[in-house]
Amino acid sequence: MYQSYPKIIAILPAAGRGHRMQSSIPKQYLTIGNKTILEHAIFPLLSHKLFCQIVVVLNITDKWFYKLPIAMHSKVSTVVIGGYSRSISVMAALSNIKNKTTNWILTHDAVRPCLKYYDLCRLMKITKYSKVGGILATRINDTVKRASLREKNISYTIKRDRLWRALTPQLFNFDLLKYCLGKALREGATITDEASAMEYCGYQPLLIPCSNSNIKVTYKEDLELATFYLSKIYNEKR
Repeated sequence: MYQSYPKIIAILPAAGRGHRMQSSIPKQYLTIGNKTILEHAIFPLLSHKLFCQIVVVLNITDKWFYKLPIAMHSKVSTVVIGGYSRSISVMAALSNIKNKTTNWILTHDAVRPCLKYYDLCRLMKITKYSKVGGILATRINDTVKRASLREKNISYTIKRDRLWRALTPQLFNFDLLKYCLGKALREGATITDEASAMEYCGYQPLLIPCSNSNIKVTYKEDLELATFYLSKIYNEKR
């Protein structure tokens, strides 16, 4: 099935400290069941045949990653020290990839533990018909409000037509991503994900609909929801 698909290098930014979680350790190392959030996040990538290399980006103070079994996995061939922002961390990983064996780079949040395998496969199919890339995303169904300057009052309601939540993984052409991210960083642009770097340079990445269960663990209450979704995902595999 995957013989005609290109090999893909994945980048897993895991340099964040997760202060909003108010935990004594970075949130990616909190456990759900018998695995850390990072291990749950990386598992679909480790198990898929198309990934030839996974680059994990760590904080310089990290003392937890090398204690995990995945640190010894053959696909986790490179560990890079990241910066104070996601974009700097991803750029550090891109710059560290010397022996490029693919034209495609996938990035995935280390704190998104509930990625479904079939959503990952759906995203990777775009390599057959896109030269730019795309992201997993979900439509915004809630009513969205813009707050006043002091964020105590509603300023106005934002029309939600054509609004999507940008998730990960995000998959892009290697050379384009490196060029766009580098340009955005040099010019001081506000970049919150890889897609925004592509947009900054005039490209229009594809939106690939995915499950709403692909949540990002940011606050304590997210752990309970992630635990629920993971139990469903693992039960589906039985």
